[in-house]
Amino acid sequence: MTPDELKNRTMQLGIDIIFLCEKLPAKAAGRAVENQIVRSATSVGCNYRAALRGRSKPDFINKIGVVLEELDETQYWIEVAVKAKLLEKQNVAAIWKEAEELMKILTRTSITAKENLKKKK
Repeated sequence: MTPDELKNRTMQLGIDIIFLCEKLPAKAAGRAVENQIVRSATSVGCNYRAALRGRSKPDFINKIGVVLEELDETQYWIEVAVKAKLLEKQNVAAIWKEAEELMKILTRTSITAKENLKKKK
């Protein structure tokens, strides 16, 4: 997967979450989850772009770590929304799958970058 493909996929995740939030109830719990999940999901894409602009390999690795944290937080809020019955499980299945795939890809990216950094030393 190319960096441009990942840029597009991480951005699309944020967009998909924004649209998913339209299904949240317009009450305090729905608004709280919406605020948190939109922040974390849209942060995935912008932090991935920041990682690509990293000044060094350690900076890239650190920023990919932030991307992984934001993905994990996004998944957390999806789980909260489903368990609190704010969203139906079938409505989040595709987004959940994409977040899982991105998690695997970016975890592998981080591992490879760390291995390559060790080889240089």
